[in-house]
Amino acid sequence: MHNYIIPDSVKSRVLRRKGRPISLEAIDPARAALVVIDMQNHFVAQGFPSEVAPARDIVPNINRMARAMRAAGGTVIWIQTTATGALEHWGNHHQYGLTPEGKNKRLASLDEQAEGFQLYPALEPLPTDLRVKKIMFSALIQGSSNLQHVLKQHHIDTLLIAGTTTNVCCESTARDAMMLDYRVAMLSDASATRYDEDHAASLNNYQLFFGDVMTIDEAIARIPARMPMQQQAQQ
Repeated sequence: MHNYIIPDSVKSRVLRRKGRPISLEAIDPARAALVVIDMQNHFVAQGFPSEVAPARDIVPNINRMARAMRAAGGTVIWIQTTATGALEHWGNHHQYGLTPEGKNKRLASLDEQAEGFQLYPALEPLPTDLRVKKIMFSALIQGSSNLQHVLKQHHIDTLLIAGTTTNVCCESTARDAMMLDYRVAMLSDASATRYDEDHAASLNNYQLFFGDVMTIDEAIARIPARMPMQQQAQQ
């Protein structure tokens, strides 16, 4: 797992800009979602085409964060990249941004019937969680997925971003979420990429200009515990 420590220079700039290190002081679970991005075999499992080995280390933290969100009445959304529609809606990336061999491997591995498309087996999704398929790096850019519709349908305005890779699909989705006026935090110990320096650069820049960066412990501490049903009935 990446050992991310916020540099003092970033801390001071964040304080000058926001007046506090983390602006998301409380998380209303009824309006929040843990959004787990691309934790699929294609990106996580050993030997798959776009393997990110550090992503395997964050699996326990993602599971723990998901359990905390569910226990508080929050939503968990699993985002999976699909090859379906990729050439039609993102053709230039596949034609010019990848070698022919890389394109073919990607499309075959992310076919929805392929093992690469499936969530990494050590993850703990539940049937009550939500699933969204995306085509592009960002799940929120037009033409990539129906995530924005799902969020509006469930009255969600706060997103906690986890998954892989930190500096590509996670950051792309988190940036677009902020630009669409969601409140957003990237979870530093529930996201991963290939290199420590890329992880750090992404998180440093994100909190300077776009939203918050916090650990799962910091996120869980901001979620009020759900009252037992008997206590709720008495109020």
